Amino acid sequence: MKENVAVLPDTSPASFVQPQARWYHATWVVALLVALPVISVFYLALFPRENIWPHLASTVLPHYIKTTLLLMLGVGTLSAVIGVSSAWLVTMCRFPGRKIFEWALLLPFAVPAYVIAYVYTDLLEYAGPLQMWLRELFGWQTARDYWFPDIRTLGGAILMLSLVLYPYVYLMARASFLEQSNSIRDASRILGCNSWQSFYRISLPLSRPAIAVGLSLVLMETLNDFGTVDFFAVKSLSAGIYDTWLNMNNLGGAAQIASMMMIFVVMLITLERIARSKQRQFHSADRFQALEAFNLTGGKAIAATLTCLLPVLCGFAVPVVVLADYAWLHIDQLWSEGFVRYAANSFLLSATAAVATVVIAILLAYSKRLHHERKSLVNAVRFSSLGYAMPGAVLAIGVIIPLAAFDNSLDGFMRQTFGISTGLLLSGTVFAVVFAYVVRFLAVSTGAIDSSLAKVTPSMDMASRSLGQTPAQTLFRVHLPLIRGGMTTALLVVFVDCMKELPATLILRPFNFDTLATFVYQYASDEMLEECALAALLIVIVGILPVILLSRSISGTRQES
Repeated sequence: MKENVAVLPDTSPASFVQPQARWYHATWVVALLVALPVISVFYLALFPRENIWPHLASTVLPHYIKTTLLLMLGVGTLSAVIGVSSAWLVTMCRFPGRKIFEWALLLPFAVPAYVIAYVYTDLLEYAGPLQMWLRELFGWQTARDYWFPDIRTLGGAILMLSLVLYPYVYLMARASFLEQSNSIRDASRILGCNSWQSFYRISLPLSRPAIAVGLSLVLMETLNDFGTVDFFAVKSLSAGIYDTWLNMNNLGGAAQIASMMMIFVVMLITLERIARSKQRQFHSADRFQALEAFNLTGGKAIAATLTCLLPVLCGFAVPVVVLADYAWLHIDQLWSEGFVRYAANSFLLSATAAVATVVIAILLAYSKRLHHERKSLVNAVRFSSLGYAMPGAVLAIGVIIPLAAFDNSLDGFMRQTFGISTGLLLSGTVFAVVFAYVVRFLAVSTGAIDSSLAKVTPSMDMASRSLGQTPAQTLFRVHLPLIRGGMTTALLVVFVDCMKELPATLILRPFNFDTLATFVYQYASDEMLEECALAALLIVIVGILPVILLSRSISGTRQES
């Protein structure tokens, strides 16, 4: 008679180490693939087919650099002023509308910079409603009779970008103000500081690292912008890449300008990390007590309300009202074949990229958890997130170089061996666009997934291992159910970012393939904003979703009085 024997799971070290090794190797493969565009840009910049660097350096490059620096300086300064002042007011002061402004100040996040540029140009140009009303009111006949500022200038680009990018600074500054201790501010008042001195001497220095992070994101987005600077004829480095590549037909020269932009990005990241490393702040015991706020009355209350109202009004309300008015006039577009196709293309590309980035982010974050002691792997995961710092035009070059090389090599081999042409399999296809999205926004997904995984206690892994579960089984049965919130956030944010992405989409899209973003760009560039208003409004509406998530996550960090 056969005796029944219970079979225990294999919990030997060998049963767990081998699957872990597969995660390690898979992570390295993914990290190298994601880093390929960065490597490609620098390689082509160093070894171009036709070296026009001396010509660029002696003609247009100095102007590109000067304009880009002025653009970054202006946008950074204006965004810091708006973001920090509004964050301090809604966090530390009581005034009419404060509760509304807490979340409303994030709404301009939903408006792409190129959309707001098109709207204000349409409103403020010579044939726009504002100047027409002024001429009718004062009896002016021509532009010689009066002076009106030209919106399509460097100053106009600075204003447009600042109106939609200041929420980065507001977001970081408000989170930092909420985390600060009441006792520190109380001590400053005992020492004779008024509310302004307490802000300038205590709160602002303590928030400097967080503000530095927000400013670095603002400046990176400024470098990435193409639609606004192109429409306003501002010759920045981003516009220079587009001109050199597509108008001068020189990919090597575009890669050389792109490498210059990457140097700017590395400098920004370095400065941001230096700013954070010089100062540390630890949570105090009263961090979870209700935050004490100042009561503002009279003129101060009115000034605070206006300070918070103007960015929301100019950065969100005016563009949305104008777009909604134009969209209503062309509401029949909703049923047109072209609009449905553009919307479907945008949603399909964004959804595919969002799912791909979340899957890859899970692989990277979980592998780092398994091999946290291996510094080389941790550094590889960090390097794979560099794509977020790459401007879209730079990323487009980095993507097209390896994909075109693969297509040309395969086509040459098939022609020589079998006498058939394979054509473009990767470059010039939807795959190139999705790949660019994944590389650019992988850092967003990795950050959300990594932070969610960090909240799962290591004892969960040890318990799963003792039950004989492999790393993959542990991930699917234990970790994924626990990090659904982080996964959902990552999916949503990446989806919205892909919907708004213009430079990479514009350069890499296949022929006769348009998204909502490229559709808006083409029509608005031809001074036909009314025809594309519905598409622009749809992009803005979709962009409101992550704003709601961000507002909830910030407000929930501390109780306010």
